[in-house]
Amino acid sequence: MKTKFLLAVQIIVGLLLVIFGLNKFLHFMANPPVSQEMGMYMGALAKTGFIFPLVGAIQLLAGLAFILNKYVAIMAIIIVPVMLNAMLAHAFLDPSGVAASGVILLLIIAVMFKNKEAYVSVLKA
Repeated sequence: MKTKFLLAVQIIVGLLLVIFGLNKFLHFMANPPVSQEMGMYMGALAKTGFIFPLVGAIQLLAGLAFILNKYVAIMAIIIVPVMLNAMLAHAFLDPSGVAASGVILLLIIAVMFKNKEAYVSVLKA
């Protein structure tokens, strides 16, 4: 029962990552209004020209890995810093958006918990 629930969580977070990753390229969802500080931060990231496409590609690849149940453990490790940055940016610059990014981060941690045996050799001293 627990395994099926965690697989469902994995697929749900995978779908969310695919949607948000595709949105970085196709712009089919409008960005919600953000605080002035968050707007300045996001504007600076956008000016680099590569951050948002890179984040979108990582989200898309991680989402597909989660949905297809292939390379889940490594993609979870790769996506955590991206989502942690999103959550911390919201926490410090636009607290109204912290819940969504926090929930997705917690779901990714649940996916990592489901695949904890994959991390055993990495975490050995």
